[in-house]
Amino acid sequence: MGSFGEDLRMERLSRGIALDQITAVTKISQRHLVALEQEKFRLLPGGILNKGIVRGYAGALGLDQHDWTERFLRAYSASGEEVDDERSWTTFASNVGRSRMMHRDAVQIRVRWIGAILLLLMVAVGGYFTLRYLGLRAGWWSTPRLEQQASDAVHAALSWFHALYVRVVAAING
Repeated sequence: MGSFGEDLRMERLSRGIALDQITAVTKISQRHLVALEQEKFRLLPGGILNKGIVRGYAGALGLDQHDWTERFLRAYSASGEEVDDERSWTTFASNVGRSRMMHRDAVQIRVRWIGAILLLLMVAVGGYFTLRYLGLRAGWWSTPRLEQQASDAVHAALSWFHALYVRVVAAING
């Protein structure tokens, strides 16, 4: 029995499968497949991804994935590289968790700011209508066509709230 990479290459050639076909099926970069066949393990992405590449390659050839993964790990260790799957996996998982928490915190901050702005706008609109009502009652706010102005004000307010809603939804979605 030869080396890991040579055996893998011979299995591929005996089945008449080109590297392009494996790349098309597995979506694994052809340079990673060549590095695997040539046992240039430093060119592989590292960590748990290496085992995934071996599993994908073996699966595309119809080989036993577990057996070839074990053979890969032995060849990888024999080449002097350190197998640090546990540490890589832990680092990967903590980075994913940290990323999710940062995204959640960013969404919460956006929602808080949007809520504060909406509250401020509601206070401003309420203040305007209160001032207008008191001005009409006292006589210093004159409106020759009160019905038309009220209709225009309602229409303008609805248009403004619609535009605000569209902006809020756009800000929340990102």
